Amino acid sequence: MGAADFRGVLGRVPTAVSVVTAQTSDGPVGVTVGTFASVSLDPPLVVFYCGLRSASGAAIVEAGRFCVNVLAEDQRRQCGAFASRGGDRFASCAWEPGANGAPRLDGCLAWIECDVESSFPVGDHLAVLGRVRGLSAAPGDRNPLVFHRGRLTQLDKSFLRHAPTRPFDWWDA
Repeated sequence: MGAADFRGVLGRVPTAVSVVTAQTSDGPVGVTVGTFASVSLDPPLVVFYCGLRSASGAAIVEAGRFCVNVLAEDQRRQCGAFASRGGDRFASCAWEPGANGAPRLDGCLAWIECDVESSFPVGDHLAVLGRVRGLSAAPGDRNPLVFHRGRLTQLDKSFLRHAPTRPFDWWDA
């Protein structure tokens, strides 16, 4: 099994795209991640992963708190800006400090504000575990920006028209 095989198969698992931000003494930092997940309801914990050598990831851990900004399908530009090396990533969008001081990007689907609970290396990535301190969702029914098969994509509108109206209706079947 090579890296291309690994990416090819695991690339078939769609992931929502988020930008994780923090406020540091040098100013705001942020990084695009496609690996964000809930971990626990009690206590409320989430995790994201960034490159082991990511300067933004290290700055977020050092800041001690962060905000996960869940991108909407019309936020490809922000995704690219925060995934790039160098430049003013925050010039790609308007933002304001959240309750914990970390930047909340305008136009996102949801914001999850966290304190860093722990961080540890996992292979070639850094896992950052966060304790959720606050969260909110934008009104409306916009869809997430999704990464699938090596590219950004959108959810199929025909599926969404037939999606259950009550969360987890499919689970009871």
